[in-house]
Amino acid sequence: MGEPLLDVQNLKTYFKTKSGYVRAVDDVSFSIQQGEKVALVGESGCGKSVTSLSIMRLIAQPPGEYAGGHIYFEGQDLLKVPERTMSGIRGGKIGMIFQDPMTCLNPTMPIGEQIAEGVQQHLKLSARASRQRAIELLEKVGIPSAQQRFDAYPHQFSGGMRQRVMIAIALACNPKLLIADEPTTALDVTVQAQILELINTICQEFHTALILITHDLGVVAGAADRVLVMYAGKVVEDAPTEQLFADPRHPYTIGLLGSVPRLDEARQATLQTIEGTPPDLLHPPTGCPFKPRCYFSHKICNEKPALTLAADTTDHYKACWIDVTSKEEQRYAQVRRRTQALQVFIDEQSRIAHATVPDQGGAGNDNS
Repeated sequence: MGEPLLDVQNLKTYFKTKSGYVRAVDDVSFSIQQGEKVALVGESGCGKSVTSLSIMRLIAQPPGEYAGGHIYFEGQDLLKVPERTMSGIRGGKIGMIFQDPMTCLNPTMPIGEQIAEGVQQHLKLSARASRQRAIELLEKVGIPSAQQRFDAYPHQFSGGMRQRVMIAIALACNPKLLIADEPTTALDVTVQAQILELINTICQEFHTALILITHDLGVVAGAADRVLVMYAGKVVEDAPTEQLFADPRHPYTIGLLGSVPRLDEARQATLQTIEGTPPDLLHPPTGCPFKPRCYFSHKICNEKPALTLAADTTDHYKACWIDVTSKEEQRYAQVRRRTQALQVFIDEQSRIAHATVPDQGGAGNDNS
């Protein structure tokens, strides 16, 4: 395996507030080979989108700041190159599909011109050649009557068609890396499948590397070679897609997979939940960030775990001290889960009892 196309090392992206620094991305490391498809998954607020915007160097400064780390793309540290150089990479060698096409597309400019604009800037083509390139891209992403639709405005397209236009813009200059930030948000299931299939086909055709950002594990299964699970600004698990789904090694990943509905389960089966809430990134807990919500947690979890190779694997990494495959640890977690559920039940019954007991103090005063 040669040098990676993208190599993110110990990236830290913080946001300054009146109360302190929000550690949105905190010591994140991963690499991507040419043509590889990697998914970043996790719940809202875990740092997925901030990671992608950091790679594109689109974090507003202030309030954001790159507090540490490196982002190497083709050997260049993107955090250190001049803005003029970065402008050539952004949109040229790295394309990005943003989350909401309606707010990203210029409502006053025909969609064809929006595609051609990037082509002219990065590929230095003439206006005629740029127009032809834009029409070819519209055809490639499945826009019917592409030549006629060149002069149409964003509001004249459906949500799925606008997302196809965003894909065309991102691919206009044949980038080596494509970042897709929640590309199927607000689309119906049928259109979601079409958009994902389109992205997959184009990446295979041009051998383009892909970073797919999503909170939907159902999207990941057929769209990525490898999955990075993020929690509270950190990567907590990194594994090939099949391995991650078949044998998750981090308690958070186990919880995520357990919360996904499955057709092969009985209708009466209840979905698993992850108790508690994500930590405050202004004041993150010491040690493992998932510790307060984890049924497997021990005293050692007060120390920060590193991303290390999981037992009996060659390319499966986890940031956890505990061997969740151990029968002993599984029994321990099961007992803790039942104990906590019982405590919740007792607390709820106590709350109900106190709410229904009449106030005796007033009655006593009336009799005196």
